[in-house]
Amino acid sequence: MRVAILCSRPGWHTTGLVEAFSRRGHIAVVLPYERLVATIGGASGSTLTADGTPLLAGGPGGAHVDLVLPRIIPGGSLEQVIARVDTLHWLEASGVRVVNPPRAIERCVDKFYTTALLARAGLPVPETTVCQRVDDAIAAVRRLGQVVLKPIFGAMGQGLVRLDDPDVAWRVLRTLDLTRPVYYVQQAIAHDGWDVRVFVAGGRVVGAIRRHAAEGEWRTNVARGGRAEALDPPGLSDDWASLALAATAAVGADYAGVDLLPGRDGQTYVLEVNAIPAWRGLQEATGIDVAGQVADVALAGSAATDARASGARS
Repeated sequence: MRVAILCSRPGWHTTGLVEAFSRRGHIAVVLPYERLVATIGGASGSTLTADGTPLLAGGPGGAHVDLVLPRIIPGGSLEQVIARVDTLHWLEASGVRVVNPPRAIERCVDKFYTTALLARAGLPVPETTVCQRVDDAIAAVRRLGQVVLKPIFGAMGQGLVRLDDPDVAWRVLRTLDLTRPVYYVQQAIAHDGWDVRVFVAGGRVVGAIRRHAAEGEWRTNVARGGRAEALDPPGLSDDWASLALAATAAVGADYAGVDLLPGRDGQTYVLEVNAIPAWRGLQEATGIDVAGQVADVALAGSAATDARASGARS
């Protein structure tokens, strides 16, 4: 099977994925989004290449890679980001399996949409206000009390600001207003300085970690110095596992990292679902071959797709 891993630059995760596919008898190549070239129409049909490697050749009936695994959606201009996601949709529509599906990636890359989908699925989320006027954002801060201001698009805890003073909030929000943002204002949940990251793949929990915030830091992200410890069953409660599985299903992901926050009020909240999750902290804490689990899910789905296509032709 021909596998393309799309990223911005090779790194620890892509190396692990290439090795995982190789151990399973498949060839995986790492390709940069920035070098994608689409040619549409013409005598030879539409093509898509990256660094000279063909992903699509001659349209839906032509040669193409069998599987594409987006390892990241790189930042850039609005046009660049849209074009990169459009490429994933085009690949999928042309018969290439994309894991995670572009629709799931779109749902998860946008915190507004993710939170709305989780709430619609009946999952517990912190009360959240999303608005465009600074006055509405300030009103939300006054109503909710302690809040976390988050960028709609962001990862690894970057850009999060915790606010508990309305006057400080007014200064921060007024300054941000110069950038014409969308304000995502979420109630800060009182907790004990740790949260849970659950890794789901193929409809089951692969592993989980408890993430403790570094000293002097309220964010628990391992990328920000947080400490991870394994949560082996039965350390991961059935309730937590059920929440993670339901959250992954709510966004339509084949695999995901789900962040859960047990609050001091006795409620466990679903904070985030990441459709392109990092897993270094989880792998180092648990010893689980996460890249192998992702490869297995991707390959199993491709085999099922191939079997259905074969049955349809026969």
